[in-house]
Amino acid sequence: MDTLQDFLLERGYTKVKLKRNATNHFEIKATVNGVKGRFILDTGASSSCVGFEAASTFNLDVEDSHIKATGAGASNMQTQLSQKNKIRIGKWKHEKAPLILFNMMHVNQGLMSQNADPVDGIIGADILKKSKAIIDYERKYLYLKL
Repeated sequence: MDTLQDFLLERGYTKVKLKRNATNHFEIKATVNGVKGRFILDTGASSSCVGFEAASTFNLDVEDSHIKATGAGASNMQTQLSQKNKIRIGKWKHEKAPLILFNMMHVNQGLMSQNADPVDGIIGADILKKSKAIIDYERKYLYLKL
């Protein structure tokens, strides 16, 4: 019988190593518009996000948004939108990914209060769905369909 890894790799998936941080979240490395960053993998986040301060770091073309963001511990937060970004996670890539920008201070303060390093953003369900993602929690791998 094939392992999950063999089964998925034979079907055109690529695998990416996940790292569990001090708050028990999975972190992943991703490249946005050619710039490397660290992201929390969050299946409960509907959209992938970065902090406002990341606009210049990741060379984002930003527009104002009337949508308010909500999340664990915060609600009614101002947002901005950046469309058509190049996202790369391992060998998987998407050329026109939208990103939501919001104040991630509460996220990073929560991480740092638990001795975890701050992150640049969140990889959410939008990218996970687009990539047909499968998470192997036991072995700490994310599989993405190429």
